[in-house]
This record gives sequence, structure tokens and C-alpha cells, in this order.
Amino acid sequence: MSKTMSFAAVHFSVAFTVAWLMTGSWVVGGVLALVEPAINTVAFFFHEKAWERRERRKMRLATLPI
Repeated sequence: MSKTMSFAAVHFSVAFTVAWLMTGSWVVGGVLALVEPAINTVAFFFHEKAWERRERRKMRLATLPI
């Protein structure tokens, strides 16, 4: 979970900066910085879980006798 939260902090910062630079609006930058990374962070968490399951499955298959 620490990795996910670290990713979220970086993503919030980048999203805010890009949105603010593109629009010149602190409000738009703030809204985009909250909405997009929050959704992306949840998606990233589930993406990591899916990859963990995939790796465990690969390990199980690799240890099966032939």
C-alpha cells in the first residue's frame, strides 16, 4: 500500500502542474489533480493485484511435474 500511496502523491503533483500550466487556472488544476489521479490510483492498485495473481499462477505452473 505504501507504493500505491507514493505513486498517488507523485501523480497528484504532476496532474496539478500539467493542468495548471495548460489552463492557467488553479481551480481546474486542483480539480483535475484530485479526480484523475484518484481514479488512476485505484486502477493502479487493482492492476498490481492482477499482476501478482498472474505471477503466482506462472510460478504454480512452473512447478507442476511434466
